[in-house]
Amino acid sequence: MANHHRSNSLPPSTHSFLSKLLLFLTILPLALATLAFVLQWRGGSVSDPTTATSRWAPRGSRREVFPGMETSSSLLPNYHHSSNCINLGRSSSPSFPYYRDWKFGFEDSLKPKICITTSTSAGLAQILPWMFYHKVIGVTTFYLFVEGHAASPNVSGVLESIPGVKVIYRTKELEEQQAKSRIWNETWLSSFFYKPCNYELFVKQSLNMENAIFMARDAGMDWIIHLDTDELIYPAGASEYSLRQLLRDLPSDVDLVVFPNYESSVERDDIKDPFGEVSMFKKNYDHLPKETYFGLYREATRGNPNYFLTYGNGKEAARVQNELRPNGAHRWHNYMKTPNEIKLDNAAVLHYTYAKFSDLTSRRDRCGCKPTQEDVKRCFMLEFDRAVPGTCCLG
Repeated sequence: MANHHRSNSLPPSTHSFLSKLLLFLTILPLALATLAFVLQWRGGSVSDPTTATSRWAPRGSRREVFPGMETSSSLLPNYHHSSNCINLGRSSSPSFPYYRDWKFGFEDSLKPKICITTSTSAGLAQILPWMFYHKVIGVTTFYLFVEGHAASPNVSGVLESIPGVKVIYRTKELEEQQAKSRIWNETWLSSFFYKPCNYELFVKQSLNMENAIFMARDAGMDWIIHLDTDELIYPAGASEYSLRQLLRDLPSDVDLVVFPNYESSVERDDIKDPFGEVSMFKKNYDHLPKETYFGLYREATRGNPNYFLTYGNGKEAARVQNELRPNGAHRWHNYMKTPNEIKLDNAAVLHYTYAKFSDLTSRRDRCGCKPTQEDVKRCFMLEFDRAVPGTCCLG
């Protein structure tokens, strides 16, 4: 009883201290929460990662900029003295500066290992969302053959900082190496030589794909896919929306998997983010009943010469194995056997075709072709590509 009486008779100063302590413990979380809200609100939205250096900079960065955004010539990649195919791809550091809190599994136990190769001159605003999407669905490695804007320090420096990404520059060493490659002397590719624009791009893509095969094989990849940065794999039919699951469930004797392409139908003329804003696609005829395809053909084409504005034969995933070779930008083949090829009933490639008006003008401007019907035909393979420069430039 005496102890109980003593505990209830604390001095006034002790009561005052306890009250202040409780008040402090109550106010502190509220203050921290308010501060966090203010900091988050001030961050706002980011439309271009290269202009938001303070928000997206790697943790611990003194200058709070993306790796490679420095302008000094001394920071340019040191790739000029390598002629080895494997060394041309530069390994990345463990930083992940764009969405730095994203977590991806890179464990060796993940099977199958899938890589994507592309040839691109795009900027970060297009490459990064494209790459992160494919990381989410199970792609582990990217072989990026870069030119133009994509090869600039502001862009390539960021790409090189991402785990699983190898950046390959179009150097003199690479061109000399490719001029000695196996497919360089094959007639199916040589017919595209010494022609501008689309033809030149087709040759570069094929040669880059051949390089990527060797890189993928040496890295222990199981599957390789060639995609452009305006294309997304749509792994419909797979559990958990997983490309890895889709390929893992295939029989072991399957060598090639065709993903029929769907072509985007643009609903507006002010699209800024195609991957986030475009939601309508024209399905490939491989995934349509014949009566639907032929019955609605005229309405679907709307006066265009073809069902799709661009290509219609899809893209293909290839099992990495000996004697694999590219067969154009959309297919793979094998020197020693006829590959076992299957076509998927649900999975597809989503092709964001001409989602922005600048997609049209950039094709017209990058080739340097004269505004004549003859030169337009010389520069472009597809009918729609030929029609657009003609419409834009010939009046």
